[in-house]
Amino acid sequence: MLKKGDKAPDFCLEGVDENGKEGKYRIKDFRGKKVVLYFYPKDNTPGCTQESCDFRDNMAKLHRNGVVILGVSPDNLNSHKRFHEKHGLNFPLLSDPYKRIAGLYGAYGEKKMYGKITKGIIRSTFIIDEDEKIAKAWYKVKVKGHVDEVCSAL
Repeated sequence: MLKKGDKAPDFCLEGVDENGKEGKYRIKDFRGKKVVLYFYPKDNTPGCTQESCDFRDNMAKLHRNGVVILGVSPDNLNSHKRFHEKHGLNFPLLSDPYKRIAGLYGAYGEKKMYGKITKGIIRSTFIIDEDEKIAKAWYKVKVKGHVDEVCSAL
């Protein structure tokens, strides 16, 4: 697990922005800006939709703090495009199909779902500061009220 002060693992992931434009994204491309990087299990599922829409709805507040939002899931770019269109999301969604980047951030591993232990994405959020260091990390995020927590931490 990453903690405050750790260097944020860099990556190169394909993603799609709010206009449907595909591109490659790296943490180092955002040096000098704060980044909220959040990992979620699957597009168009109830909890993931709520979390993404909460970020969307708080974008003005987040932008005032100079923050870039990046969502990451194992879904492919076509799924991300549909998710964007359906919910009017206003930030890039990145694809991590092999869950390698999630693993680097400690956002992939064993979790308990409905009493059963499985492996999968562990809903997690990171604030990465202007120097590419972890400023705050949340693991096993509960969706309700989480974006408010993130806004308060900024």
